Amino acid sequence: MTHSYATLERLQSQNAVLRETVVLNSDIQLAAWYNNCDTVTVESDHHTLSLYVADGYESYQKTPHGWKNGGGPDRFCLMPQSCESTWDIRGDLSFVHLYCTDQHLKRIGEQIWDRSPVAIQLEEKSFADDAKITALYRQFLLSCDWQQPANQLTLSSASTLLLTHLIQNYASVQWRLPSVTGGLAPSVLRNVLAWIDANLSQPLTLADLAAQAALSEYHFARMFRQSTGLAPHQYVMQRRMDHAEQLVRNTALPLTDIALACGFSSASHFSNRFKRVQGVTPSQLRASHLR
Repeated sequence: MTHSYATLERLQSQNAVLRETVVLNSDIQLAAWYNNCDTVTVESDHHTLSLYVADGYESYQKTPHGWKNGGGPDRFCLMPQSCESTWDIRGDLSFVHLYCTDQHLKRIGEQIWDRSPVAIQLEEKSFADDAKITALYRQFLLSCDWQQPANQLTLSSASTLLLTHLIQNYASVQWRLPSVTGGLAPSVLRNVLAWIDANLSQPLTLADLAAQAALSEYHFARMFRQSTGLAPHQYVMQRRMDHAEQLVRNTALPLTDIALACGFSSASHFSNRFKRVQGVTPSQLRASHLR
């Protein structure tokens, strides 16, 4: 059952414009917003990471000492659950929200440190800077189409990395990360790679892949990279493109069917991604191959 996020519902009842949203595996949700000339108070049973994409210079937060501002592109705000905050948006603001629950944080804590934390208390942050957070959300969350099933793995992996970073740097308890001593066992790696190839048409998630190795998502991702030199989402996209190239060159399948077989629900999205990798569109490659 999909979690209902109070902050999203609250903003929808205000002047904010919801440009796009996607629910990831485990019910973590992303939402892209635009707002202007709005005052809103939120207090939720979930955590909200707010990432400023553009503008935001006239965004103010109410404090005991008056209104405080400091917004702008790449600033972030962290609003832990049960933390009430009031905002006055007096100019253009484009931003992305990541919504998650306490259970999501605890699950990630378990995956990283192999023991269940009693509680993870996030710090409240306003108009803060963090180069790692900026790099993650600009490189991954903003660079791909949220509605494409083929991008689900990239979005869920980036969201897990963001939450891991928050736990490490903005939680009440700091933890020491375990060291990776090796990659996946050869037989496990072979099984995972074969399973990926057999399921390229599906919207694969990190949880799907980790389940094949009977590992947590966090440990699987680190061990997979150790074994292959690539993050899981990078490897999966590379296999999608390799498979697509073979189908374009060696079959007469319609390009729409090839797109679906490689996990893309849109032929245009498939064509754009293919051209980025191959330098030519699928139709151009097929035409040159038939000469």
